[in-house]
Amino acid sequence: MPDTPLKQAHAPDVSPRPSACPGLWRIVSARDGGICRIKLPGGLLLADQADAVAEAAERFAGGVIEATNRGNLQIRGIGSDHQGLIARLLAAGLGPREAAGDDVRNLMLSPLAGHDPAMLLDARPLAGQILDLLEGTPRFHQLSAKFAVLLDAGEGLAMLEHPHDLWLSALPIEQRTWLAFGLAGCPADGQVLGAVPVEQGLALVRAVLERFLDLAAVDQSRMRQLLECYSPAAFVEGLGLDIRRDAAVLEWRRPTRQPEWLGVLPQAHGLALGVAPPQGRLTPEMLRGAARIARHQGDGSLRLSPWQSLVLTNLDPGQITQAQGELSTLGLLCHSHEPLARISACTGSSGCAKAQGETKADAVALAALLGPGVPGSVHLSGCPRSCAVAHIAPATLLARSPGRYDLYVRDARLPGFGALRGIDLTLNEAGAMLDLPTEHLDD
Repeated sequence: MPDTPLKQAHAPDVSPRPSACPGLWRIVSARDGGICRIKLPGGLLLADQADAVAEAAERFAGGVIEATNRGNLQIRGIGSDHQGLIARLLAAGLGPREAAGDDVRNLMLSPLAGHDPAMLLDARPLAGQILDLLEGTPRFHQLSAKFAVLLDAGEGLAMLEHPHDLWLSALPIEQRTWLAFGLAGCPADGQVLGAVPVEQGLALVRAVLERFLDLAAVDQSRMRQLLECYSPAAFVEGLGLDIRRDAAVLEWRRPTRQPEWLGVLPQAHGLALGVAPPQGRLTPEMLRGAARIARHQGDGSLRLSPWQSLVLTNLDPGQITQAQGELSTLGLLCHSHEPLARISACTGSSGCAKAQGETKADAVALAALLGPGVPGSVHLSGCPRSCAVAHIAPATLLARSPGRYDLYVRDARLPGFGALRGIDLTLNEAGAMLDLPTEHLDD
């Protein structure tokens, strides 16, 4: 996928279609002001674009910028000048060619796509074709703003647990690269339904989207809803493509490992650096600082990750320690052993009327109670929707009331957050339980 911004259209006066999700043109109201979501092509943000986002957040909002779990950005606390904000972002190349194509740009890549030493192919050219297909096909603009596609090229730094309506994963068979695919799931645990040669990847995406729209009822906006009354096998049979479905494909499982997304990261050539804003919230100073280092010491780009972090690629190895120091001074987390790096939280009651607790502040307080070796990760959710994470965290604290939480531990045998391990806990009580080795939590 080319590292260049897309051409822009003038911002319309109204949203291209009804949706409750924020977008670039559609600013949604929240308790702390308006929210604008900037969908980035494969998570790519150029340094000059980062500066534009920082400026827009200061000029038109309260200066709060959020990294999302889908590799995008949000500006929160937007005031009354919506058109001024939109125009500034469009001028920086932070939108699609047409307003109607904004919602459907939901394609997730590895933040090291094209650079990861473990990749089986460079995903960016196919990703660019898929984005062009989504944006340029009027019929696909009927898709839900949440309908999402994952393109996994076998990278080591890859989020494999987020569910997607369609996922594709590179599969080597007989010295040839194929794309295995599944529906309404993820490569970590999803059922493989078939594979096509990588050259047919775009045709597969088109066929899946066309068939979904052919079959889905008005109230079936997501693939999982369609599959409740239509079998995956029947869906695949009607794609009109030559789908490989032998044992080498259907019994394949994506190799997985726990990725490290913070600190110095290996590239096929050179080094990358992963940093994270605490709780996914960037200040304008943080974003400008990261852009400055990317511009002067790297390739002039930032990659947003599904871990609500940033990856700076192609950094000068001789200056990477200095870069880490400068970013740490700005308040960015640079090492995975920092307790706050393993804690995420939703917006909380200051920004969301549904939240039962001030999760962002509580997460900071909880981090101070935890030792450096806390296993896995912890998510604080203000309500059962848990909209700030796309998969179930190893441990979830669900707010009951201000400062009090129920503790759940992920269990693949149980639905929802997993096994309930503590009820109506204070932060001190939750911290004491989370500081235990994992095997004690699982008892």
